[in-house]
This record gives sequence, structure tokens and C-alpha cells, in this order.
Amino acid sequence: MKILLVDDSKTMRNIQKGILSQLGYTDLEEACDGLDALSKVGAYGPDLLLVDWNMPNMDGLTFVKQYRAKGGKSPIIMVTTESEKARVVEAIKAGVNNYVVKPFTPDSLADRIKETLAKVPAA
Repeated sequence: MKILLVDDSKTMRNIQKGILSQLGYTDLEEACDGLDALSKVGAYGPDLLLVDWNMPNMDGLTFVKQYRAKGGKSPIIMVTTESEKARVVEAIKAGVNNYVVKPFTPDSLADRIKETLAKVPAA
């Protein structure tokens, strides 16, 4: 399964890569912000995207809206410090399938991935 990690923090991407490889996911691509993600998502064709909300150049919510507007169907998990209910609702309306709040445990990320993939039909 191909997973695109979109986060401006290299440290956070490395943490996610470590957790994902422990879970058996090794086909990973990284993007440092929404613009970078938009440039890579078409060619890479991810099965799942983990997207940070707060990033320079293009934030995660703007990326999600543009990705969905262009017909992107892959499930998206927003990985963020934003936990206010209004923000969660805003992200879901924009097309996010699930949500995990930083800091997260490996188990909570694994649970969100399993939940998301169970809810979304395979592409």
C-alpha cells in the first residue's frame, strides 16, 4: 500500500515512517507542504494520505480541498494539533476521512489507519 506523508516537519515525517514500517507499510512518499504534495500525488498515486494541517506555502486543509476538487479519491487522515470540534468538522466537510491528534501513540495511528481503510472501499 502506498502512503503519502505530508508534513512540514521532517522529524514528524520520520516518526510516522518509523511507525508505518513497524506496521508493515514500506511504500512511503514524503511531501513538505500542500504544494509539494499536489506536485507528487498524481504520479505517486497513494492509497492513503497522512496530512498535517498547519504548514507553510499551502496548509493541509487547502491541500485536501484542492485534491478532492481534482477528483482525488484516496482516503485522507488529518494528523494535527488542531483538536477543536469546529476544526474537526471543517476538515471532514473538506473531505478528510479520519483524524489523529498530535502527539499520538503508534497504537492510535495504527487504529486510525485500520478504521479509515475499513470505512473506505479499496480503489
